[in-house]
Amino acid sequence: MIITSQIPVKDWYDVIGEKTIADAVLDRIVHQSLRVELFGESLRRKKSNKENLYV
Repeated sequence: MIITSQIPVKDWYDVIGEKTIADAVLDRIVHQSLRVELFGESLRRKKSNKENLYV
């Protein structure tokens, strides 16, 4: 299963709201997973900036 999110895992508790449910969800998803975190500027933003140069 692949799950993607723009919300950092540390903020999932606030998004889910209920602490008990958040613990259950995170225990099953995050603690048994391989996490890949990407950093850097958005590629869409870079592309749109290049397109605006030619307009």
